[in-house]
Amino acid sequence: MKQIGFRARLFVILLGFALIPTIVLSVAWEVTVVSALPQLGTAPAMKRIAGTGQRAIAAARSGAITPAERAILDEHEHALREGLLHATQMEFLMTRRVPVVAAGVALLASLLLTFIASRVAGHLSRNLSRPLSELIGWTETIERGEPLPDVPPRRGAPEFVVLRNRMREMSTELRIRRARALEAERATAMRESARQVAHELKNPLTPIRFAVARLRREAPESLSETIDVLDAETQRLEVMARSFAQFGRLPDGPRAPVDLGEMARSVTRSAVPADRPLTVDVADDVPMVPGHVDALGRALTNVLLNAVEASAPDAPIALSVRRAVRQGRPMVEITVRDRGTGMTASRLERIFEPYVTHKPGGTGLGLAIVRQTMVAHDGAAEVESVPGMGTTMRLLLPATAPAP
Repeated sequence: MKQIGFRARLFVILLGFALIPTIVLSVAWEVTVVSALPQLGTAPAMKRIAGTGQRAIAAARSGAITPAERAILDEHEHALREGLLHATQMEFLMTRRVPVVAAGVALLASLLLTFIASRVAGHLSRNLSRPLSELIGWTETIERGEPLPDVPPRRGAPEFVVLRNRMREMSTELRIRRARALEAERATAMRESARQVAHELKNPLTPIRFAVARLRREAPESLSETIDVLDAETQRLEVMARSFAQFGRLPDGPRAPVDLGEMARSVTRSAVPADRPLTVDVADDVPMVPGHVDALGRALTNVLLNAVEASAPDAPIALSVRRAVRQGRPMVEITVRDRGTGMTASRLERIFEPYVTHKPGGTGLGLAIVRQTMVAHDGAAEVESVPGMGTTMRLLLPATAPAP
């Protein structure tokens, strides 16, 4: 047998709470009318009065009385008979008609109360069952990891509105945490792969460099071009191995206060060509930031190298360091703006993904290392770009050390 639904059970329970007292009161009313009202009638008393009155009249008539006294006795006897008749009629009504009327009134009252109770029970069951059914469906949606439907709330008690909002917040938080967990697992797997690739590349590079150096000393002049190609490709492999090694290693060790303004000035001297128009603007109130100076320097170097490669030789590059606030947190913002070719929206969506590159010979790890470094410092990396007008990269770092 199919189980009765929650709404039907709730309706029956609420209707029972209303009908049982109604039935009890109706039965009590009927019993009271049938049993108590005849006891309150005058018929028994009038019968006793009529009996004693008839005996008194008969005794009075047996003696010598005057015509006037006989008339009085006749009038009294007539009044006794009328009173007895009215009492008998009243007794008939109270024992025969009144209970029927009382039963009809009780039945009408019961039907009226039943109708009202059914309406109230239906209203309460709807207002309780609909939100609960919706929330039960939401739990299944959350279990599947799907977003909750954006539908108007169903009518119900205000407490259900609060519960619904809390479940939406919980669902959003769970989806964010699941996405972060998947991203962390994916990043861990990629870092492990990068470490293995870097290890496999570094092992043969040392003997290759020694072999190229020996060839350069001993080989004939006709092989110099070939040796130059070998040397260039060896250097490219070394750069690739360093990129894989950097991506496969998170910043470790204790953090130390870092002067981002001084770091920005130092990095620009090595990453930006001397003939490139460059402006460096460091605010006076920039605080020290807890972090790893080597990792942060490599991240900023990658951003500046991308800006140099994406713009023309005479296109200016602007770097600024200043305070910022994100979600109520005090931050330090490093901004790098170029006037290069810019990027489309489709490229921006995957700009921080590892191994995604649009440069010939690139590894696709530069901006992945930047984002990984920012996340390791509890910060963030943001990018804005307009095709044909340039790109703006922002590196955000918390001005205070994170809580343990």
